[in-house]
Amino acid sequence: MKKIISLALIAAAVSPVFAQETAPAKEEAALPREERARSDVWPAFIAVCEFPDVTDVVGLRLTLPFSTRQENITGVDLGLWGRSIYFEGIQVNILRNDVKDDLSGVQVGIYNTVGGGDLLGFQAGLWNEANSMRGAQVGLINVCGETEGFQVGIINRTETMYGYQVGIINIIRDAELQFCPIVNIGF
Repeated sequence: MKKIISLALIAAAVSPVFAQETAPAKEEAALPREERARSDVWPAFIAVCEFPDVTDVVGLRLTLPFSTRQENITGVDLGLWGRSIYFEGIQVNILRNDVKDDLSGVQVGIYNTVGGGDLLGFQAGLWNEANSMRGAQVGLINVCGETEGFQVGIINRTETMYGYQVGIINIIRDAELQFCPIVNIGF
């Protein structure tokens, strides 16, 4: 069993060397990202830091020490500092997980953020923030614009809430009872 796992890991690590990447034509590169052919997706491979120079990764991305080029990640992101525009899967980076638009999945790290889009899933860390969330935030400080689910932490803050907050300081700005220690409920 150990030999099979070792061979699978070696094959996954070596496969990017043999992958053939097609460069888009100049006229295709001038089109918006949504209209381009999907030839820039690097499926089921490993991306390390800024390599390969593609916008989409499906599989495993190792962000050692960071990664900013890949825009759309589906799979697992491991490292120190991970940044993308769209993310689906599990993002575990020690320092920061930064998704600019939508995230479906899990973020675990010291600082987790879903900037302008929606979080559908779970955040766990010291500082968690999202524009809109359906799921859960567990950390010391949890900040969200629109929340459906629950927040557990020392400080929990949201604009609108359909769910529960458990912590020392719980703030729902759009509720009749805006502040309530220990447990705050918004519906």
